[in-house]
Amino acid sequence: MADTTKDAPSGISRRRLIGTAGATGIALGAVGAGAGYATASSNSPDQQAALTSLGADEVMFHGKHQPGITTPMQARGHLVAFDLAAGAGRKEAAALLRRWSATAERLMAGEPAGSDDTDVARDAGPSSLTVTFGFGHGFFSRTGLEKQRPAALDPLPDFFSDHLDKARSNGDLWVQIGADDSLVAFHALRALQKDARGAAKVRWQMNGFNRSPGATSHPMTARNLMGQVDGTNNPKPSESDFDRRIFVPGSGSPAWMANGSYAVVRRIRMLLDDWEKLATTAQEDVIGRKKSTGAPLSGGDETTDPDLEKTDANGDLVVPINAHARISRPDQNGGAAMLRRPFSFHDGFDADGVPDAGLLFVCWQADPLRGFVPVQRKLDRGDALSQFIRHEASGLFAVPGGTAKGGYVGQELLED
Repeated sequence: MADTTKDAPSGISRRRLIGTAGATGIALGAVGAGAGYATASSNSPDQQAALTSLGADEVMFHGKHQPGITTPMQARGHLVAFDLAAGAGRKEAAALLRRWSATAERLMAGEPAGSDDTDVARDAGPSSLTVTFGFGHGFFSRTGLEKQRPAALDPLPDFFSDHLDKARSNGDLWVQIGADDSLVAFHALRALQKDARGAAKVRWQMNGFNRSPGATSHPMTARNLMGQVDGTNNPKPSESDFDRRIFVPGSGSPAWMANGSYAVVRRIRMLLDDWEKLATTAQEDVIGRKKSTGAPLSGGDETTDPDLEKTDANGDLVVPINAHARISRPDQNGGAAMLRRPFSFHDGFDADGVPDAGLLFVCWQADPLRGFVPVQRKLDRGDALSQFIRHEASGLFAVPGGTAKGGYVGQELLED
């Protein structure tokens, strides 16, 4: 059979050409957020354009910051931590990050992983794939770089809601993968795991999901498995203090973390059987927002600031004193802010039919001691939501800034 891709425009890989030109009408017709939303019959030209658009979306690997932080949430995600292999040190870690960075760059451009590519994503475009790399507390002692370990990477304090499984917490290296196609995401996970052979082994891995782009009639804040709108008050890149809150400044310390961020990762089990016994009004009192719209109980729409002093005809606070929305607000926590970018998870049912499901909570901040920690401490003391969730795994990772073409993530640290 003749090679039908030989006349492809320069700069477009064979995989991307197939992914963008070979889409067929086999799914519901809605295009991604970057192109607007529409519906169409399964065999219409609009439907084919929708599939093409979703697969063709590409995120750049190189840049000031690593991808996967301010990138819009994707439909599928994998979080995986690695420990360096016995005897592996700084040299092996540097070689691994070179391999990983090169593989991530190729995959995010819609190209094969390398000479031994598995072809899992052969028919797909980039599908908004992002790969993000971070370092855990133990990485620095394993590589002889203790003096370069940031103070912000000190272990998180214990919290009342913690029931942590140490085997599924922390790790020397952390990788976050996101994509709008499940096979593209798995392809990246498998390629990076293969790259790590001999240098690092998987410590833990978690799989997550979000609503797919185009599943709603217009762009909306995501919902979690409790059915609640989740992420309304996230800091926005358009805000003047966004970079200061989320990213380490270019003049920050240590220097290798310039333009980087710190990721707190928590596997939060939702006790859905207990939660679903509550009436909708009781669920809304726990959260402090309307379940249908995400609007605060004090009135307005989703983006309206709650009126925390408003009372009803009986003189009771409309937004209860222990409502999650009240306790977690930045102005109730000394201005503490973090960029939440989670995935939901469902890992099956136990023998009694209880779902192992919840939230793979990932939040980003310039300093976790000024972001995650004060908010979680306050939630620990009186959040009505606490009785319906359980924190089962935890990690904190230093995520360096982005890299220029030809470089690799962590180069400033590993080659200093």
